Parts: sequence; structure tokens; C-alpha cells
Amino acid sequence: MEPKVLPIPQQAKLQSQDVNDVSLAQQAAQGDKSAFEALYQRHHKRIYALALRLGGEPSLADEILQESFVRLWHKLPQFRGESQFGTWFYSLALNQALSTLKQHRSFWARMVPDWQIQDAPEHSQHDDGLLLDRLIARLPERARLVFVLFAVEGFSHEEVASLLGISTGTSKAHYHRARELMKEMLS
Repeated sequence: MEPKVLPIPQQAKLQSQDVNDVSLAQQAAQGDKSAFEALYQRHHKRIYALALRLGGEPSLADEILQESFVRLWHKLPQFRGESQFGTWFYSLALNQALSTLKQHRSFWARMVPDWQIQDAPEHSQHDDGLLLDRLIARLPERARLVFVLFAVEGFSHEEVASLLGISTGTSKAHYHRARELMKEMLS
């Protein structure tokens, strides 16, 4: 008779991963490249998705991803384990993304060319996420940043305002504008 294996509750899985992340971060801070690679494998997809939505262009998302991990390598000794590693790194990557976007002020350098969007095949139900990403990429910069941070990433308007250095009312106005522009694009 085989022993019965009980499923691990989701919360326990997350806590276990957090402990592993803390351990990996400590090892990587001491120069362990395999620990740093493990952190990369665990977190690169989420950071890339954030970067792509904020930047609107794959090459810019690649740059943000790379710069975020370079910054992580330099900042690892500052991580004390007082918060979840994933949250700490996500905040660091978000700040890096905003900094990189400031360096790329040219509108066309950040946007997916219209011909790529217009030539894309009609969307079906299974690629609604791709359509959403394409629509987000066409939004003006501030409206896109607010929309991604509020609607996609789940920050409050107060948090978005603080991150972007704007007022809460401005955050709400940019979000409203982004929604209206996306409705127009869909009709």
C-alpha cells in the first residue's frame, strides 16, 4: 500500500517558494551565479510581461528585463528578507522600467508600428490577451502606464500616483482616457 500524499495548500507553496527565494538571494548576493540563474528562471517571465506592457515594444521589454536583472545583481546585498523577495524585486523592476521609459522619450521608439497591428489576423477568443496587449501598446505613454499599473498589475490609484509622481486625480483621468481610447479602438 502506497502512502497517501496530501496536496500542499497554495499558501504553503507560496511560503516555501518565498523561503527558497530568500535563500537563493542570499547565495546570489555572495556571488553564487547558479543561485542568481535560479532567481532569473523563477521571475523573468513576470518581469518581461510587465516590461512589454509598459514599453509596448519587444526590444524595449528585452532592454528593461536585462537592466532589471543587472540592477538586481547590484542590489541583492541590500535585500534583508524583511519582505517577500518577489515583491521587492518586482518593485525594483518597475522602477527600472519607468527609468528606462524616461530614457526612450521618442513616441515611435516605444510603440508597435501601426502596420503590425493592422496586418494582424482577426482575433479569436483564445488570443484576447494578445489583442489587449496590442491595444495597450497603442495608448499614449501616460495613459498606458496608468492602465497597466492599475488595471493589469492591480495597484491602487494612490500607489500609481506615487510611483509616477502624479496626483491621484491625474491617475484616474489617465485611466479613464485609456479605457475610452481602447473602446474606440475596438469599435
